[in-house]
Amino acid sequence: MSAKSPVLLIAALGVLLAAGGVGAWYFVQSQKPSSIISSETRTSGSALIGGPFALTGQDSQPRSEADLMGHYSLIYFGYTYCPDVCPTALSTMTQGIDLLEETAPDKAAAVLPVFITVDPERDTVAALATYASHFHPRFLALTGTPEEVAVAAKAYRIYYQRVEEVGSSDYLMDHSSIIYLMAPDGSYIGHFTHASTPEDIALDLAKQIDPALATKAGAGS
Repeated sequence: MSAKSPVLLIAALGVLLAAGGVGAWYFVQSQKPSSIISSETRTSGSALIGGPFALTGQDSQPRSEADLMGHYSLIYFGYTYCPDVCPTALSTMTQGIDLLEETAPDKAAAVLPVFITVDPERDTVAALATYASHFHPRFLALTGTPEEVAVAAKAYRIYYQRVEEVGSSDYLMDHSSIIYLMAPDGSYIGHFTHASTPEDIALDLAKQIDPALATKAGAGS
């Protein structure tokens, strides 16, 4: 199948996590039934998730971790050619924010949804602009050079690897599938997994967000 039509790709590859170390930690956490991990884990892991990065937004503007400050950020790493996992995660994020908007619009306004590509070769600024338009209108979509993307992925402990399709010039990206919730000061609050529903996200955001701590509206600017 052509790499020019990502939406026509059928689900052929599940998300794999690293076999040991950080990957194993994420695998264990992803099996937990609750969508946000415990406060004990949040405390011990707060210094391990997040950090400096320098990328480019879908508006062609340079973006960094400074653009996330003042927001509650929902951050997902993936790629636009992903056949199923990525669009499902981004749709879940969007629906969760929309549900929160219905009951707590002030809290919803504090949320900035962020999508960071792990496939910068194909995910150009233009490609991300088109892709992000299918989800929440406030989505901040980020790309960069392979080196810049690697720095961001390392900061968020994201595993990703290119997987070639036999007999084809196409390829897929094997990657972690985690939605991070970050505080307005850039610290890690918790995460959602593939098992989380829009209702889970809306409920947990309602509990976690303090609008008084957000100094910016949830927009990618």
